[in-house]
Amino acid sequence: MMYDKILIGYDESEYSMAAVKEIAAWVSRHGGDASLIHGVYFDEEEFGIRPSLLEERVLQGEGACYRAQVVAADFGIPMDAVVREGDPPDVIVDSAIKNNADLIALGTYGRKGLSRMIIGSVTAKVIAGAPCDVLVVKRPCGDCTGKYEKILVAYDGSPSSSNALKTACDLARSDSAEVTALYVVPLYREMVNFFKTDGINKMLVKEANKILDQAKAIGSEAGIDVNIQLDEGHPAEKLVNTANLNHSDLIVMGSYGWHGINKTLIGSTAERVIMLADGPVLVAR
Repeated sequence: MMYDKILIGYDESEYSMAAVKEIAAWVSRHGGDASLIHGVYFDEEEFGIRPSLLEERVLQGEGACYRAQVVAADFGIPMDAVVREGDPPDVIVDSAIKNNADLIALGTYGRKGLSRMIIGSVTAKVIAGAPCDVLVVKRPCGDCTGKYEKILVAYDGSPSSSNALKTACDLARSDSAEVTALYVVPLYREMVNFFKTDGINKMLVKEANKILDQAKAIGSEAGIDVNIQLDEGHPAEKLVNTANLNHSDLIVMGSYGWHGINKTLIGSTAERVIMLADGPVLVAR
């Protein structure tokens, strides 16, 4: 099976519950073990004002996890749960490392639905520090089936995106899914302030087609006939728009990667895809 040990970062939000249902459905279909982790943040200032607040939050976390376990049980899936004190992203990453998890699942937004802050403080930190793939769920619980039929991959020829494509192909074999690799030619005029001539445009398209041929080759090696698409513009917007047009039910992208951009990607392309996407996003390690 592809994911043997799955860890769900749970905070009782609507999207966090969607992650529980998505993973429960996945495990019921494909096998594997899933568990819950709930981080309780409590700083020294709060402790000085009201020491009992820590115990109250731990009890609240235990109650939240119990309700999630009940939901998972409806799918026939037992889930262990652990409540730990600490900053949630650190708790999630540390638990994933200690338990040798090969997938972390999260809801898109956190407790109060403050998308921008939560993506900056929880989801992005987990993605940056995770030792494994991270699935970010963003769709109504009623649509959580644990099965992906149309997978869209952000591909630019980098090692990170190549790994993402291989991950997508592995998923495709599990569910006989259709895989599409999308290469987005950046708007170089905006990036480096020069006018793109016809000659430059032909050169960029030629290079893009060469990169997409690599995507076909990766798929062929994995036994998957990968569809390829070429577009131009801002990668995040084009990726999400293409996913919508193709009715893709999963977007897969590398943890780093559009044209060698390093961890700043977490604050730009990947974060923007997660914010804009209607469905789940899998960030492949």
